[in-house]
Amino acid sequence: MHRCFALRNSPNGCYGGHALVSVWVFLLCSVIAALAQGTAPPSNPTVPFSIRATHVLGLPNTKNNCTGILSIQNDALRFQKCGNPDAQVNLASVRALFLGEESKQVGGVPMKVGKVAAPFGGGRLVSLVAHKNYDTLTLEFVDSDGGVHGAIFEVTQGQGENVRDQLVAQGVSSSSSEDRLTKQSTSEVTHEDK
Repeated sequence: MHRCFALRNSPNGCYGGHALVSVWVFLLCSVIAALAQGTAPPSNPTVPFSIRATHVLGLPNTKNNCTGILSIQNDALRFQKCGNPDAQVNLASVRALFLGEESKQVGGVPMKVGKVAAPFGGGRLVSLVAHKNYDTLTLEFVDSDGGVHGAIFEVTQGQGENVRDQLVAQGVSSSSSEDRLTKQSTSEVTHEDK
């Protein structure tokens, strides 16, 4: 009699049974993983976009360096801090949008003491790992009286592009330093020709 699943010590058994079970388990896991990736909910443009951010400065009636939720709802960019009334900027009044990357040291006083106490110049190594990278999002907007204002937000590294893409999808023009350099160099050339 031919048995596919047998003990290894058995002279009549099939030694490929263990491999066959392993292949079936691998295929089953692959199919489950493929199905899980395919069932992700599609992005709905009507659902409001929100992200955790820190308001550095610029919004009226909002404290500097406070953390809250930055969201895009009903053609407005809103920042709300834990139940307080939200500050908002109409997207139609946004003149420019800038995205940048920054780094700051984390850890406060304990990290500074650790850097000083590290022997043999180890404080430099501590400084390398004691930095947090984040994205800065800067808006230039016009208020109802025609005054030009700016607001700066800090978001987790990589999330700044998501916010920028959402704002551009709503019709806000994005500016970058390369665009400004190109505009500046062309204006300088026109002045030199005169």
